[in-house]
Amino acid sequence: MTNLRKIREKRKLTQTAVQIETRIDQSLLSKYEHGVRMPTYDHLFTLAKFYNTSLDFLLDWTDEETPYPRKK
Repeated sequence: MTNLRKIREKRKLTQTAVQIETRIDQSLLSKYEHGVRMPTYDHLFTLAKFYNTSLDFLLDWTDEETPYPRKK
């Protein structure tokens, strides 16, 4: 999940700062970023909302950071 680390670093955030805002343990964030563990759906959804990006981007399925337009 290299995009997860990229987006955090691009926004100049530490894992601790993300932990405080998302309430996801820092050690889990590290494991997610290094590909040691896959995030749960709840954590993926929380991170996507926090970063305002798509699940596809966080899962490295696309390089497009901008989320898809919402359907009306």
